[in-house]
Amino acid sequence: MIGKLTGILDYRGEDHVLIDVRGVGYIVYCSDRTLASLPRNGEPVSLYTDMLVREDLMQLFGFPTLLEKEWHRLLMGVQGIGAKASLAILGTLGAEGVSRAITLGDIAAIKAAKGIGPKTAQRVVIELKDKAPAVMALGGTLAQAAGAVAAQPDDAVLDDGPAPKSKPKPVQAAPNNSAAAQSDALSALSNLGYSPSEAASAVAQSAQDDPQADTAALIRAALKLLAPKG
Repeated sequence: MIGKLTGILDYRGEDHVLIDVRGVGYIVYCSDRTLASLPRNGEPVSLYTDMLVREDLMQLFGFPTLLEKEWHRLLMGVQGIGAKASLAILGTLGAEGVSRAITLGDIAAIKAAKGIGPKTAQRVVIELKDKAPAVMALGGTLAQAAGAVAAQPDDAVLDDGPAPKSKPKPVQAAPNNSAAAQSDALSALSNLGYSPSEAASAVAQSAQDDPQADTAALIRAALKLLAPKG
């Protein structure tokens, strides 16, 4: 299984690019949003990949972050959503937009993607709504992992040399379930681009309104508080 490619962007088509990795060219299909974010031809590029294997087909799909790749895998698990539909949704909303739409049950946002009808959009929200908070909470860890990988040389994964001087500190367990839920909710909202003050205020209000709320409930409630009014 090919999980990541780092090489030189050889050329780009309407829905794919060719990445030259030490003389071997890999065709990687991407969303419109990802294609627009890539460097110019001839420049270094790195994408996380997911491989689709069938009896008569083998394709690679590329994503700029591990979070977006995780959403692609979840979307592909929904009945009626194939690779093309998944890339259409991610291309329209981005990983953060998908997180918001599914968490808030925003069927209209999912339906805005090309080729996605109302019934399919509804199915996406229903089947993935309970999974969204967990993916969002993982976003910080995935983003940090992506940064760590990008900072290493190409062969770092195979290098048995000394470990780097500084290592990320393990996350400490929160003193109680409520604190842990609030911490996870804060992390998820930060990954969606909200400022620390906005996120903290919304989570605190949500926790006050429902002291027994778990992470998923806190995220949903906080997003509703942060949603534009009017």
